[in-house]
This record gives sequence, structure tokens and C-alpha cells, in this order.
Amino acid sequence: MKKAVHFGAGNIGRGFIGEILSQNGFEIVFIDMNETVIDALNARGKYEIGIASPEHEKVGVSGVRGINNGKNPEEVVKAISEADVVTTAIGPNILPYIAELIAKGIQTRKSAGSKAPLDIIACENMIGGSTFLGDKVDEYLSDEDKAYVTEFIGFPNAAVDRIVPGQHHEDPLYVEVEPFHEWVIDESQLKNSSFKLDGVHYATDLEPFIERKLFSVNSGHATVAYNSAYKGYKTILEGLQDEDILAALKAVQAETRALLLSKWGEYFTEESLVEYHNVIISRFANPEIIDEVTRVGRTPIRKLGYDERFIRPIRELKAHGKTYTAHLDVVGKIFAYDDPEDAQAVELQEKLASAELTDVIKEVTGLSDNDLITEIETVVKKYAK
Repeated sequence: MKKAVHFGAGNIGRGFIGEILSQNGFEIVFIDMNETVIDALNARGKYEIGIASPEHEKVGVSGVRGINNGKNPEEVVKAISEADVVTTAIGPNILPYIAELIAKGIQTRKSAGSKAPLDIIACENMIGGSTFLGDKVDEYLSDEDKAYVTEFIGFPNAAVDRIVPGQHHEDPLYVEVEPFHEWVIDESQLKNSSFKLDGVHYATDLEPFIERKLFSVNSGHATVAYNSAYKGYKTILEGLQDEDILAALKAVQAETRALLLSKWGEYFTEESLVEYHNVIISRFANPEIIDEVTRVGRTPIRKLGYDERFIRPIRELKAHGKTYTAHLDVVGKIFAYDDPEDAQAVELQEKLASAELTDVIKEVTGLSDNDLITEIETVVKKYAK
């Protein structure tokens, strides 16, 4: 049986990546520091996924076990040394913290004389996630190790998409997910071509698909969340019943289509993107999923980053001579976002209260375009509470 090592035994890891790997006949080793989840995986060797649809289908995932990387790092290294594929779903900010373990796993493979190719795939909400992880791993490698990586280890970038709402169940392994899922891997970066995963789309140029996903799903979801928070709604479903919020989402989608067609017109048509965006609206409005605004809106400072889901498309829309009013409007509401339970929301409000607005905008967005900074200042003041 083929072996997979997956970093992150959270809802996305179990409810999406784990399901696909299991359906492809992999034995899966989940790596996580959540003792409750790891112990349950080892006790049972299987778990169940619920599909958030009217049919309420249940899907079983078997052949699984877990390793606590905090307590047993040497076991993680051994698992990587024996793996046929390594995947992650831990969040972009956590990737640097697993780099040393992956490096040691690679070094163990090299020391054993293994010439079996291995792909390490970061399934994160970021552009170039696997490349980023590869660069972090590289910091722990010798020149000889790096030569081995060049020949045998791949870091193919990927785009993943499945809504997994925040949830709590008596069973620590049970997770509910939406029916829709999409996992795209850049096949031009693969080192192991001996298998392809069923249920995964392989593309020779991943960037258009990653941008379509991030600027459509992530930007769209956040648009609903921050508009909903501004109006006092608690869930995404509740917010989407408001005609103004639905209109705001559609306006952001229209600007996104203009950008994607300007950049990637050879990959997408207006019609295909309209269809894609309509499907996204139906996914957000799935009555079987109750997604909290606070979950989707969390970490507002990260979401205001230079290469993140609003500032990047705003920059690029401006560069292409396209309107970005709808995106800009959401940015104003992100700056107004106030959740005392979210550390970044608290930090952002403290910055706004203690520093000059221009300086805060420059700091959190990384922008140096004075005209754009002025436009953001105007919209932030408009929505300041």
C-alpha cells in the first residue's frame, strides 16, 4: 500500500486531503500536535466525514494513524523517509515550523540511498505554497542534500478549494464538509510521475487556477464576512439574505472576472467565469452549512497583506486600468472589523487608535503607492465606527 504523510489533522486535513488520499488507496499518517485527535486516530485507524447536502451522505476514511510531532519528531522523520507523497494543510504561517522535520526526512532518504522520487505538496490558501515550503526546507540542507533534492524531491504547487465550516462534535474525528471540492496540482513540477490521484486535476500552468480560486472564493468569502460583520450578522448564510451584501459580492466578482480575463484570457472565458462565480454563490448559500462570520473574517491583518486577497487584486486591477471600487469598499470594512476574540482584530483596532491612519495602512498593506493609500484612507474613514 502506498504511504502518505499529511501535516495537519484538522478539519481540512481530515475532511478533504485525507478523503482524497484514502480514496486513492493510501495509508495516511497524520502529523499534528493535537493529542486528542492523534490518540483517536491511533485508537480507531479510521474516521467518518459528513457531506453537507440534503442527503447527508457519510464517507468513511480508513487506513489512518497519527504522530504527535511535538513528542515524537523522530517518528515523523522516519515516516517521511518511507513516504510516497507528503502533503500539508496547516496554514501558511505554520509551514516554516515543519521545514526542519521535512529536511531531516529528505536527508534520511538520501542516507539510505533511496532513489524513489517524492513530491511534497502544500495544500494551503496561498500562491506558491509548495515553493515557499521548499525554500524553507532548503535552509536546513547541505549542498549535497540540495543536489539530491534537485534530482529526486519535488515541491509542486497546488490550489485547493473546499468549504469546511467551524464545527464541534462529540467525536473528535468527525468532520462535515460541503459537497464541492477542487484540488489542482502543477504537474510540470512533479518528480514522481508513477501515479496521479483520482479526484485531482493536473495542470501544466497552475497560476491561473490558483488566482481564480483565491480571488474568487477567498476574496468572495471574505467580502460576505466583512460586510456581514459590519451589518451585525453572525453567519455567512444570514448575511447573504441581505440584498446589499449579495450585491457587494457580485460587484467584487465582476471586478475579479475583469482581472482574470485581462491576465489569463487564454484559460478562461467570461461565460465560464460567470458560471464559476454563480456556483460559488450557491456554495456560500448552502443551507446545510452554518459558517460563522468570525471564522471567515478572522486574522484581518493577514487578509490585508500586500499579496493577499484584496490588496493584490486592487494593485493589479489598477495596473490593468480596471475599476476596483468594490474591492476597495471591502478593505474599508476590514479596517472597521472589531472582534474582541480575534487577536489580529484587536491589534488592528489598537493600531488605528494609537497611530496615524496613513502609517497603519502602509504597515499592514505594504503599499507605497500614495494615490492608492489615499483612496484607502478615504474608504477607511467612511466606515470607521
